[in-house]
Formats: sequence, C-alpha cells, structure tokens
Amino acid sequence: FISGLGHFELRVNGEKIGDHFLDPGWTNYGKTALYVAFDITAELHAGANALGVMLGNGFYHVPAERYRKLTGTFGHPKMICRLRLEYADGTAADIVSDGSWKAAPGPILFSSIFGGEDYDARLEQAGWDSPSFDDAHWRAAVSVDGPQNLTSQKTEPLKVMETFAPVQISRLDTAIWVYDLGQNFSGIPAISVSGKSGDTVKIIPGEILDSTAAVSQRPSGGPSYFTYVLDGDGLENWQPQFTYYGFRYLQIEGAVPEGEPNPEGLPVLKQVRGLHTRNAARTVGEFHCSNALFNDIFQLIDWSIKSNMASVLTDCPHREKLGWLEVAHLLGGSIRYNYDIASFYRKIIRDMQLSQTDDGLVPNIAPEWVVFDPDFRDSPEWGSSSVLLPWYLYQWYGDKEIVRESYPMMKRYVDYLGAKAENHLVSHGLGDWFDIGENGSGSGYSLNTPQGITGTALYYYDLCILQQAAALLGKQDDAVRYQQLGEQVKVAFNEAFFDEETKQYGTGSQTANAMAVYMGLVDPQHKDAVVENIVRDIRNRNNRLTSGEVGFRHLVDVLEAENKSDVLFDMNNRSDVPGYGYQIAHGATTLMEDWTAIKTLGNNHCMLGHLMKWFYSGLGGIRPAANSVAFNEIVICPEPVGDVTSATARYHSPYGMIRCAWKKSEDAFELEVSIPPNTDAVVYLPADTGAEISENGRRVDPRRVTAEQNGKRAISIGSGTYNYLVTN
Repeated sequence: FISGLGHFELRVNGEKIGDHFLDPGWTNYGKTALYVAFDITAELHAGANALGVMLGNGFYHVPAERYRKLTGTFGHPKMICRLRLEYADGTAADIVSDGSWKAAPGPILFSSIFGGEDYDARLEQAGWDSPSFDDAHWRAAVSVDGPQNLTSQKTEPLKVMETFAPVQISRLDTAIWVYDLGQNFSGIPAISVSGKSGDTVKIIPGEILDSTAAVSQRPSGGPSYFTYVLDGDGLENWQPQFTYYGFRYLQIEGAVPEGEPNPEGLPVLKQVRGLHTRNAARTVGEFHCSNALFNDIFQLIDWSIKSNMASVLTDCPHREKLGWLEVAHLLGGSIRYNYDIASFYRKIIRDMQLSQTDDGLVPNIAPEWVVFDPDFRDSPEWGSSSVLLPWYLYQWYGDKEIVRESYPMMKRYVDYLGAKAENHLVSHGLGDWFDIGENGSGSGYSLNTPQGITGTALYYYDLCILQQAAALLGKQDDAVRYQQLGEQVKVAFNEAFFDEETKQYGTGSQTANAMAVYMGLVDPQHKDAVVENIVRDIRNRNNRLTSGEVGFRHLVDVLEAENKSDVLFDMNNRSDVPGYGYQIAHGATTLMEDWTAIKTLGNNHCMLGHLMKWFYSGLGGIRPAANSVAFNEIVICPEPVGDVTSATARYHSPYGMIRCAWKKSEDAFELEVSIPPNTDAVVYLPADTGAEISENGRRVDPRRVTAEQNGKRAISIGSGTYNYLVTN
C-alpha cells in the first residue's frame, strides 16, 4: 500500500510494479492524498528482496521554471508505504517506511506537470532497486508529515492506452526534425536512441506547426519540453515518467533519424513513438453510421474525451490540466455512453466535496489549487456539477449512496446560490461560454444570452434535482421546501425574461429558449411556440448554430426530445460554417476550444462534444426511459434522418449489453434490437398507420402497438433479441 506525492513509481527486485501512470490520482493535498494497493506476491522470492520508489512532483510541487499555469507547493516529494506480509502459517508482518529507509537523488533532474521533464541517464545507479545493491553512500530517509487524510484510490488509474507511430517525418535543419503522429492526443513521447555519453536530445511537443513548419506551443503553453542525456551504452530507451502533454507533433533536436545523413555524428533515433495516456475507464459504447462526416465527428469528440480523462476531467491536456467542472455535467451524458465512468465521477464528486468553501461555494475547478478571478471561480453553470453529478450517478448507475453522501454538499451549494440571488435571479458567472456572435466569432463570455438566463435556469434545475434527491432519501420537509422555492424561482424567471407576445426568452437566442424548455421553466401552453422559435432561429440562419458550451448541450437535448432530429442533422451535417465539420475541415483531430477553429486557441478541449449523446440516443436509438434507473427501463427510438441509411449503436449498461442496428431503403426499414435481462423496453418504429410490421419473421398483432405518434408506432418488449421489418 503506497502513496507517493506528487507521483510515484514502485519497483520490486528490479521490475516496475503494475502498468499505472502518474499514480496516485491528484487531490486537494491540503486535506487528502490517495494510496494505491498492489499484490506483489509473484515478484517476491526466497531470500533478500528489494523495494524501490521513484518520486515526481506532479501538482504537489509545481516549479516556477518553464511554462506553468500556476506555481505552488505542498512540500517536496515524499512517500509512505506499508508492505503487508501474510505467511502460510497464518502469521503476518508489516514493513513500513521510516527513517531506516535510504534515499538519494535520481536521474530525473527536472520534473513539472506543465513544463516537461529532464533525464540524465549518466546518473542512473545500476541495480539500485535490486537486493545486491550497495546503498552505503545513500542517506537515511527523513521522516515527514503528509496530508491529514489518506484514502484508497478507488477510481481507475491512468495507463498507456495506445501507441502512435509517425505518419510523416520532416527536416527543419541538420539537427532538427519534426515527427507528425497524425493524431492529437494526451500522452508522452518514447524514443529509442544511440549515441555518445553526454549527448543530449531535446523533444518539444505541440498541437500545431507555425509558418516555418516548426512546432508551435502558442495554443498549448510553452516552453514545455523533454530532454534526455545519453549514457552512451548501446541502444537506449526512454520516456517521461511524471508528466504529460497534449500533442500531435514532436520536434526533436540534437539527433537524426536512422538512415538519414549524419555528418556531425549526432545521436541516431532508431524509433520515435507517441504513447497515449488516459484514465483506464472501460469502453462501454460503440457507434457507427452510414454518414462519413458523422463518423469523423464521433472520433473527433471521442479523442477529446479520451485526452481529457485523467485523474480529473480536464479542460485540456496541456495548458491547464485543471478540473473545470462544467464539462462533468454538460458532457457527462455523452461520456457515459462511451466509458464506464462510475468510479471516475465519484472521485470528481469527492474532489468537489473537499473544495467546497465554508459559505457553500463550489468553485469552478476541483481540486482548487489556484483561486481565479470571481467569474472564473464562481459560476453557477460550473458549480452546479455539485448538485447534478450525484443525481446523474443515481440515474446512470443506481448509486443511491453517492446521493446520500453528497446531500450536504448539494444543499449548501443551492443555499449559496439562493443567498446570492436577487429576486430569485442568479446573474453572475461566465454564462454560455464561447457562443457564436452575430459576426461569426466567439470571445469566451456569452455574446447572445444574458448570464441571468443561464445562471437562473441552472439554479432552478438544481432546485428540481435537490427536491428529487430529498424525496429519494426520505427528507420530505426538504423536498417540500425546495419544491416551493423552485416555484418562486420559476415565476421570477418568467416575469423577468419571457415575452408572452413573441414567446421568446431574453434575447431569443438558441440557448435562452432551449434552456428554458429543457429545465421545465416554460409553462405548458407556451412550450410548442418556444420550440418553434428555436427551430425558426436555426432555419433562418441557414441551419447555423449559435449556442456555446453551456447552451448547446441543452439545444441538442431539446431538439431530440421534441422530435426535431432532422434539425440536428441539418445543423451538423456540414463543414462550411463554424461547428464540428468546420473544425475537421481545418485539420482538427480533436475538438478545438471554439466553434470557429481558431488554431491559436486550444486544439484539444473537452467542452463542445454534446452531439455524442445524440449519436447514441438519436441516430443510434438507445435511450433510458423517463424514470429509468441504471437503464432498467429502455426506450429504443432510432431517428433515420437526412441521408443516413444505417446506424449501429451498442451500450453496455449496468444490466448488460443494449444493441440497436437499423438500415432503411425506399420501401422498408429493418431493425435489430438486443435487450439485456431484467429490463423492459419500448421500441418505436418509423411506421405509418398502414405500414406492416413483422417481428422475428412474424406479423405483429396490431393489438401490441401501444401508441402511435410522430410517425412512429410503439411496441413493448422484454429481454432478448428482436428483428423488425417495416414495409409500406
């Protein structure tokens, strides 16, 4: 059982233990640290054994050198370790780190979570982690204190998940070469090199190239680089141990690729690879359709998700690496279709619990290692993750206990928003971040929608969720209180922002109207008109989106829920205006920071990927029923819109695999569905009243059709595999 701060690498008898990267996960080190458990039985043998640990800085100690988003320290690197020995005769013994252990400087000369890593192979001490090593010249370890709470790391660790080989190698100078790995991703470089002792290889990672074809770190933060000083003993393999970056390109200086002219006798690069590192959460989803652009968009979003799933859900894997909280709730519905994030999100929730201030504020980032200016610290569109995430985990995975554990945090945050509200309106914060203004550009702060609309809408939604959480936990007095307060907020919201004559909210932006509909703030008699205003705005703009990060998630969900997937298709099946296709057309392989594909902003941001959910629930047709818990009740409702002629979606729910595969022709629609055990489902088939429906080769009894609406007919089924054919 071991914790090393900021990070550790454990070795036993000369071998690294496990395949983890950057253990343990980062936390609010002023309050807590995580430890990791390994079973090392197989690595021990009779006689002498040796246990060795290397330590790196991570966020525990951020040096002031090179690039950094922040600087600060909780102290110098340190570790605590307990080796539990259980013998065959039933006895046990513990070996615990103390002053009898030995310590010495290692070959890592510089390590920064932001600025890179320097390694001098000449300083390696051969066999330092083996029983025969003579440590007489090492110093006794110094006993130190650590965070007040030490708890087990219960989420998946980071690991090396994929390897990329160069797709192109370009020469800038005799000793400067640029390797294009073809994909932007989070990770580290790995090199195999030979040369003379003391030769130095410098590696500069980056997302883009400048006008001279050199690597530029303008959007990702620099200078950040890696250096490796050769030992000079044959072929040497090296990769950084305690940092990572987001990059597509590697600029390598001071070495020459194997087979290239080398008149200066520089080190020779036998191999260069990129190692993609991320949280090892299990993949649970798969999507593919007949529309090539949508498949590319799926990959674009997925790579941004993967690149930002670290110990926290980061905004980007280079410039900040901070746990900005809005992504967790806005993009959570998309991420959960692709990855099992139950334990990952529990850690995010506990990070929020530890970051909440005495007055109830949940800051925009957790852990909060740096206090930003007011709007960047206190924005309800960000802090509402503290209320929404525990409830989502209950809905997605049936985790009632996390709601119980989080309930005090949820209450305190909602009460905090209530204290800041004026006449029940919450108007502070960042608003609809990076929406698209009338001139076609974004600036960060919302251009189209007043902060009072997004902030108050989230406040109202928080109250609705808290009311449900209170009822779930049997806290009826709280449920009544928050229900009544919610009604007051709803009245104030509509009085302040709704124009009953035009049926518009605020400025009538896509975000303003969509959030009002999604949160249930629209009175029922006005809902259809508000939805039509949303559609009219999109159509009048030649199917262009204007919503930013906060609004687009709700716009997608409202259009899907209101049977407007054709609008979503028309809005996103294009490359000529700002959006997903526009980013891809401008060379993106991960989501960029804004819709308009400005490369000098970040090129790998986990914030605008909300269409991913529609791929699964709309085109793919796999949705939870309204009151479903952990997908125990399923809706299969594929949306065959636009030129999409087929789609396949799979989602491994807590109950098992759900699969929906469909294809259509001019006169028929075929659907194959798999429903897991102990669940029920309703299948909605695109079929007019006169169409004939067969199930597993037999005509469906019309009495089994339980509903007909919006050109679809509903059939209730249980677990099993079903094949449907609809003919006109």
